[in-house]
Amino acid sequence: ELGVLPAAESTAPMANGTIPDRIFSLLTEAIVEGGISAGSKISEPELARAYGISRGPLREAIGRLEACGLVVRRPNVGARVVTLSSTQLLEIFHVREALEGMAARLAALNMTLEEITDLRHLLGQHGEQIERDAGHAYFQREGDLDFHYRIVKGSHNSRMIELLCNDLYHLVRLYRYQFGMPSKRGPQAFVEHGHIADAIERRDPEMAELMMRSHIRASRQNVERLLAGRQ
Repeated sequence: ELGVLPAAESTAPMANGTIPDRIFSLLTEAIVEGGISAGSKISEPELARAYGISRGPLREAIGRLEACGLVVRRPNVGARVVTLSSTQLLEIFHVREALEGMAARLAALNMTLEEITDLRHLLGQHGEQIERDAGHAYFQREGDLDFHYRIVKGSHNSRMIELLCNDLYHLVRLYRYQFGMPSKRGPQAFVEHGHIADAIERRDPEMAELMMRSHIRASRQNVERLLAGRQ
C-alpha cells in the first residue's frame, strides 16, 4: 500500500534536523505527491524497514503527521493517510482567507526590507515560470504557495506561522495533487500577488489585507467552479 517511498539519506542526526524531522519531511512529500495514497494504512514495521530506522523516531514523525491532518488514527483501524473531500478543501479556503488576510496586514507592518526584496525576487522568478509554461499552471505549482509562505513568515507572528506554514499548507498541497485541478487562473493570480506585494511595500496594512482576502476568495470561487464542472 505504501507505493514508492523516497529513501532516507542517513540514520544519524542531520544538519537540517533530527531523524524524526527528516522522516516527517520524507513522509509528507510521499503523502502529498501520492507515493503513499489516500486511505492507505500506515504500517510502522514496513516504514521502519523502508527507512532503516527504529520505531521510536518513526512514531514521533507519524504523530506529527497526525497533528497536521495528513494522517488520521481510528480505533481498531490504526493510522491511515487522510482521504479528502471537496467540502474540506473549501473550508480550508475560508480559513485561509481570514488568517492570511491578517498575515498580509501584519507583513505590511513587520516585513524587513530584505524580506520584501526577496519577495520581489521570488515574484520575478514566478513571472518567468508562467511565461515558460504553456498551460500557465501557476495555481498548481509550489511557487504559488511559496509566495503565501513568505508573507506569513513576514508577519513575524509565531502562532500564525505555526497554523499556516506547518499545518494548513501541507493539506493545501495534498488537495492540489489529489484533486488534480488544472486552472487557467495562473496569470491573474500572479497579477494579484503583485498587488499584494505593492501594498506591503507601501506599508499599507489595510490594502494588503483587502487584496489578500480578495485573492484567496477568487481562488476559492475558481475551485468551486471547477468542482461544479465535475458533477
